[in-house]
Amino acid sequence: MKKIITLLFLAAFGITQAQHAFTGKGDMKINVGANIQDGGSGIQGSIDFGLAENFSYGFVTSYLLGVNEFSGYYGDTEYYGKKPDFGDRFDAKFRINANLGSVFNIDEKLDIYPGLSLGLKNFGGHVGGRYFFTEGFGVFTEVGFPIAKYSNDNEMFDHLNNQVTFSLGASFNL
Repeated sequence: MKKIITLLFLAAFGITQAQHAFTGKGDMKINVGANIQDGGSGIQGSIDFGLAENFSYGFVTSYLLGVNEFSGYYGDTEYYGKKPDFGDRFDAKFRINANLGSVFNIDEKLDIYPGLSLGLKNFGGHVGGRYFFTEGFGVFTEVGFPIAKYSNDNEMFDHLNNQVTFSLGASFNL
């Protein structure tokens, strides 16, 4: 009987621990989803590594697939059906997060994380959340925003990676 109770206890403990949205140092999460913003939409991927009990660091990349064409005058030049190049569509950032789920003592399956990012196009911030349904699968949503862009040039497609973005998709626990 002791063995059965011990086995049930370990199984229950394992299930509840496996569904934690953020466990701290050594934790690793991958997010893959849609990136939605003004003037285009695309894909976003990120990976976060647990650094301490409530802090993580990681990387995020985004690529705009559908981008509105530009037709009209930009400066003194007239354009017709101009599309952005790869460099205008792509962005990569290093980021840090404050994982606040345990701080606010909310559901163990939910992680809320504000953070800062340092990217190819700007210095910015983000606020996001992840909810895990099972041990390895959940959903995420995130809002990113620029704080300071690196260039004062107002190039034609400079606004694509210097605006508020909304992302949502799947989250995986590794």
